[in-house]
Amino acid sequence: MTPARIDPLTLPELANRLIDDARAVASAEVELVKARAGERLAAYRSAAVFFVAAAVLALSALIALFVGLILTLSTLIGPGLATAAVVLAVLAIAAVLGLIGKGRLAPASQGSAS
Repeated sequence: MTPARIDPLTLPELANRLIDDARAVASAEVELVKARAGERLAAYRSAAVFFVAAAVLALSALIALFVGLILTLSTLIGPGLATAAVVLAVLAIAAVLGLIGKGRLAPASQGSAS
């Protein structure tokens, strides 16, 4: 039995088809990933709008609370001193929260160094 002869022109054609098919598969995979990312991005974008609205309303309520506190204290200690007292108290709270946040970051950076 004689071995089958392979036409030399078919091997390059097969290689070209293989390359074209591989490119088509890769392109289809990229498009699929883009579509999935687009769906997730749309969902996150919608949620982000609600988070921003909630943050704006919460900040507005906090400002109203501080204004009310200043107005309440101004009858006791005067408007200037009431404003200074509220501002200093809020800055002290912000400093404490900032230091707590910094303390929570420190262990993570120390752990990655070792």
